[in-house]
This record gives sequence, C-alpha cells and structure tokens, in this order.
Amino acid sequence: MKHEFSTRLSEMRDAGALMDIDKLTWDRHNTPAEVLSWNSREHYLKNCPPGSQIVACLGEQICGYIGFKSPTSLPSNRHVLDLNIAIHPAYQRQGLGRLLMNAFLDWAAAQGVSKLSLRVLSSNPGAIAFYESCGFTEQGRLIEEFLIQGQYVDDVLMWRRV
Repeated sequence: MKHEFSTRLSEMRDAGALMDIDKLTWDRHNTPAEVLSWNSREHYLKNCPPGSQIVACLGEQICGYIGFKSPTSLPSNRHVLDLNIAIHPAYQRQGLGRLLMNAFLDWAAAQGVSKLSLRVLSSNPGAIAFYESCGFTEQGRLIEEFLIQGQYVDDVLMWRRV
C-alpha cells in the first residue's frame, strides 16, 4: 500500500517527535558523536527552532525531516544552507528522502538560497549515493577526521546549487 505523505515547515508541537527520530536514527554509522541526544525539549528547541526543518508527515505523524541552518551569521554567507536529513526507521526506503529533498529544494529556491552543503561520513556509502542522486557532488574531504570504533573515517563535504 502506497502512503500519502505531506511536507511542511516544522512547528513547536513537532519537537518531541523530531527528538525521537534523532534518537532512533543517529548512531555510530552516520554521526561521529557517540549518541546524538538532547538534554531537554528546551535544549532541542534552542538548537532546532520551529521552522528550521521541513518535515514529512503521514497524517499527523512525523516520519522524517530535513534540517537546515546557515553555516555562519555573516551576511555574505546567507545564500548557503547546511542540511541534514533523518527518516524514522519505520518509514525508510519509501521515497521520503526524495520527497523531503524536492520539497526542500523548492523552499530554498523561494528563499533565494543558491548553495546547499552537507557533511557525510565516508563510512556511509548509502547516504553518499543518495546525495549524489540528488545532485550533490564532493567539494572536499577531511581525511581521517574521526576515529570511530578503532577505524579512521573521512568527513566528506558535499554541495549542490539550488
């Protein structure tokens, strides 16, 4: 059965569901942090305020998101957004990543954003392939940037034009 997902900007009421997705999604395979967790709802909202994600919903249930923020506070850097994406494990491999990316590209273009960037671990070839299929290319690589479970892992910097 094909689900009908919708997308929208995140709202204050989404914080708990987004925190849960982070807890379920981020692990040693896709982030250099031991565990990505938030100390409190307030801590989460300070770092990920409403409107800083596009969320994918099935009815009222949040199934995934693309988070975005400016890499610096400099006016000369406002044309760039850094992004990250997470899909709830129960909804992975159902086209949500592509749905979110398309919605995000439309939103970014409407905001006058011209460059998107992201970071991905070299140990995550599935994510790299997904980003490449969305038009991202490697713009740099921090060699052996992280030591994860005894293995050096590169931090791959990717980008695309909007």
